[in-house]
Amino acid sequence: MAIKRMNHAVLYVRDAEKSADFYKQVLGFSEVFGRPGARFLRAPASANDHDLGLFSIGEQASASSAGRGTVGLYHLAWEVSTLGELQQVADRLQQAGALYGATDHVTTKSVYARDLDGIEFEVMWMVPPSQLREEERDGRVMMARLDLAANIQRFGADLQGGPET
Repeated sequence: MAIKRMNHAVLYVRDAEKSADFYKQVLGFSEVFGRPGARFLRAPASANDHDLGLFSIGEQASASSAGRGTVGLYHLAWEVSTLGELQQVADRLQQAGALYGATDHVTTKSVYARDLDGIEFEVMWMVPPSQLREEERDGRVMMARLDLAANIQRFGADLQGGPET
């Protein structure tokens, strides 16, 4: 048995319709199916049936304490193909008031946000391995705050990220 990849995530949210609107507006997801209390969304470049399922549990629902007081999922991460796309996502997240962080993990460049229910997620770009310097490949460079403009200057806005085949 070999797991190929993660196919989709399902989140409990206060209001699936409002949450679906958020993911459609800021990340460009499209709705593939909906029913009362549930929405199923697909990421823009995905071939999946759906990438995100949202189920309403009501406005009275308390915030998740996962990581602060209980075990649970910390965040989901979605990958974009280029740094230009990461910049566009960061701008949309900023405009929506959802962006709260950006980290240069050396081999990946990431922005972090919270949705309407405070559920955290990451949008990231993976540096092609051939573009890494030796000290970046062997772990001598530590993660830092992301300077997206400097990374676009270094790698270009249109370099396709991800592992090379």
